[in-house]
Amino acid sequence: MSAARVFVARLAGCSVFDPAGDKVGRVRDVLVVYRHKQPPRVVGLIVEVPGRRHVFLSIGRVTSFGSGQVITTGLINLRRFEQRGGEVRVIAEVLGREVTFVDKSGTATIEDVAIEESGPGEWVVSELFVRRPKTSASPFAKGQTVFAKWTDVREQSTGEAQSATQLLATYEDLLPADLANALLDLPEQRMLEVAEEMSDERLADVLEEMPESEQVDILGHLDDDRAADVLDQMQPDDAADLIAQLSDERGEALLDLMQPEEADDVRMLLLYAPDTAGGLMTTEPIIVSADTTVAEGLALIRRHELAPALGAAVCVTLPPYEPPTGRFLGMVHFQRMLRYPPMERLGTLLDQRLEPVSASASAAEVARNLASYNLVSLPVVDDNHRLVGVVTIDDVLDYLLPDDWRSHDEDDSASTSKAQAVSADTSTIPVIAHAGRRHLNGTSL
Repeated sequence: MSAARVFVARLAGCSVFDPAGDKVGRVRDVLVVYRHKQPPRVVGLIVEVPGRRHVFLSIGRVTSFGSGQVITTGLINLRRFEQRGGEVRVIAEVLGREVTFVDKSGTATIEDVAIEESGPGEWVVSELFVRRPKTSASPFAKGQTVFAKWTDVREQSTGEAQSATQLLATYEDLLPADLANALLDLPEQRMLEVAEEMSDERLADVLEEMPESEQVDILGHLDDDRAADVLDQMQPDDAADLIAQLSDERGEALLDLMQPEEADDVRMLLLYAPDTAGGLMTTEPIIVSADTTVAEGLALIRRHELAPALGAAVCVTLPPYEPPTGRFLGMVHFQRMLRYPPMERLGTLLDQRLEPVSASASAAEVARNLASYNLVSLPVVDDNHRLVGVVTIDDVLDYLLPDDWRSHDEDDSASTSKAQAVSADTSTIPVIAHAGRRHLNGTSL
């Protein structure tokens, strides 16, 4: 086997290939077991395979480390990984821990771990890359880094909460959905530690990708001021869904601490039932006047922070231009904007076929309209025909899928109660913009 010594932090994200050269996944962590008076033994890798599932790959099946890739002997058991007693994840649980030098020369923090082949198919922890505390008060100063043998140091209490900074650095390149999945695989206490270390914006993005029970657990671990700051960064519809899961007292306290504009949007969304267009919509579409030019419209949808579904079209209304707006005039799809000169007025390019839905419309009606017109977003109006928001395809799919769809190992063709309720009124739906598949009364949605 090549690469007799490998640093674990550098393995994170490396591609895993089978002998034929086909990629089977990416390394997410290294699993070890501690031994009495001996360096920990490596038992295998935690690999993320398609579907965001984490599986176990025995170290004995690894034939090569090197050049940013891992080569295996062949097939991987695709059963979801479950951590057993005595097993420790190096990236998730060891990096960031404090150790004490046995020669009483002080303490240090583990920044990386080297594993080394000790025999055919056998690997152990050989060295630690650690950083001593800084000796200068300067904010730019850093402590000295040294290599230490495992036997040269002693870990502090393994049950003690440790810094999550190193772990977050390892996860830095993950998309929010992937990071949410990685956090869900961590022990609960470690997950909460990592969540506390995230920026408000990053944590908001991750919470939007988590099941509601974990959202509530993490928010409950934050103080009210921090929780309100995170809710400010979330999409209003996601923030409303989360607040709806809290007690009335905590929810109202957090709304009072949020930015007034964000809190107003959330309060409005909380007025609607979750299975209606109002309960599914977001209140942050792109809204412009009829005099806005094509060039200005295209500039608005280029914003990098804008979700793709919201950038697919702009809404044209009379003033004011914040929900609830003046009278809704129509939508202009970005593809149509591309076909016209930059100075063309958007008021002349409205999609005359598209009718908005009422905020009280059922989820079934929303799904039918999205499917009928091959749309990824649909405008929602109140009784006075004022725009109050848009429902996007991901809102509808998130509603139709089972509540625990993020943790499903396999594609589940069985209908859930919500899907059955919608299917009773959507038997003619052909497909929703080809963005996903869901079987309703034998029809692909």
